[in-house]
Formats: sequence, C-alpha cells, structure tokens
Amino acid sequence: MQMKFNLWLMKEIDWNEKAKRLLKSELVRRGVTNESLTSLLEEIGVEETKAGIDSKISRGTFSAAFLLQCLNAIGCKSFVCEIESFEPAYLEEPQTFYKSQKSKPKKTRQ
Repeated sequence: MQMKFNLWLMKEIDWNEKAKRLLKSELVRRGVTNESLTSLLEEIGVEETKAGIDSKISRGTFSAAFLLQCLNAIGCKSFVCEIESFEPAYLEEPQTFYKSQKSKPKKTRQ
C-alpha cells in the first residue's frame, strides 16, 4: 500500500526580528526611549544599562522574561502579536476501502 505525503514547506522566519519589532513598536507607541526604559526597569527591580538594552534590542536576542519585564515596565497590559499562519503538514489517506469487521455479540450475565 502506497501513501502519498504532501508536505507544505514552512518559510524561514526570523523570530529575533519579530521579537525586536514587537518590543520596539510598543516602546514607540508609548513614547519610551531606551534611556527611559532603563529607569523604568530599575523601578521594578531590573538592573540593565542603556548600552545593554540597546544591544539586546538591536540584535533581537533577548529572553521572553526580558520582553515581559520591558512590557510591564512601560505599562503595557496587552499587545497584538501577529505571527504568520502556516498550513500544517498533512498525510493523504490511502484511496482504499476498509472492510468492517462484525463484532461478536457480547455475552450477558444472568
């Protein structure tokens, strides 16, 4: 029996770029500079230098924890995160008929 595989190839996505754009857009929306972000993070107990923040954001290589800390510090309670949708890979069913098996009647206790 031969099965056909139809695979949808997923495009390469730069997840660091997506994270960077998300954070930068929320900063711009609220008029927060990287320098003022340093102070806001300090207020919630996160110690980061401006240079460190600049570097993390420009590379987009920051942790999810850092992203959440920044969003919390700037007062962001919700945000829109648009991620491209993908059609999942799927298997095509074989074009054969299955024989149904008759089940034996169950014995009942009396």
